[in-house]
Amino acid sequence: MTFIDPTQQLLATAMRGSWQRQTALTNNLSNADTPNYKPQEVNFESALQNAVGSGGSLEELQFQTETLPADAGPNGASVSVDQESAKLAENGLDYQALTQVLSTRDSIMRAAMGLNG
Repeated sequence: MTFIDPTQQLLATAMRGSWQRQTALTNNLSNADTPNYKPQEVNFESALQNAVGSGGSLEELQFQTETLPADAGPNGASVSVDQESAKLAENGLDYQALTQVLSTRDSIMRAAMGLNG
C-alpha cells in the first residue's frame, strides 16, 4: 500500500516540473550556437499553482515546454549562455531544496511510524 499525502504529492510534482525545466535549460545551452534556435522554458510554478488553486489532480498535471520569443544574436542563435547558465544553477538549487524537504518529510514520517533503523 502506498501512502501519498497532498504535501508529498505536491513536492513530487514540483520536482517533476523542475526536472522538465532542467531539461529545457540544458537543451538551450546545448543549442547556444545553433542558428535560428529559440530558447525554451517550463513555467511549472504557475501550472502547479493553478492546479492546486482549482483542486486539479497533481498526478495528471502536464507541464508545457514553451518556446520563448527572442532576438537572434550575431551567430543567428537567440540563447544567452550567461542567462541560461544562471537559470540552470537556480533551478538546480530549487530541485535540491525540494529533494531535501521531501527527504526530511520521509524521515519524520518513518520516525513517527517507528520505522527508523
